[in-house]
Amino acid sequence: MQGWVFLAVAILAEIIGTSFLRKAEGFTRLMPSLVVMAGYAIACYFLALAVRSIPVAIAYAIWAGLGTALIALIGWLVLGQRLDLQAIGGLVLIVVGVVMLNLSSSNAVQ
Repeated sequence: MQGWVFLAVAILAEIIGTSFLRKAEGFTRLMPSLVVMAGYAIACYFLALAVRSIPVAIAYAIWAGLGTALIALIGWLVLGQRLDLQAIGGLVLIVVGVVMLNLSSSNAVQ
């Protein structure tokens, strides 16, 4: 169970870091740049803790897939970015891929 908590923290930290990339303006603004760097550092640290008890393929797929989907959602809801039909289809395929990986017998979480 602790591995899943670590994974959730890693996803949250990655989302926060990525959300501040635009405000960092190419790392020319100090505070948003520090948030980006701290977010990614925390994300990597907690992902490393998560893979102690969750298979790396599962943990990484969930981290990357959920991170991508949630960032796209934040971009749409908060930043006013459009999600066209192709983007929505791609996000659905990411989620389906993560689910299929989790259901795979060779990567099953014990």
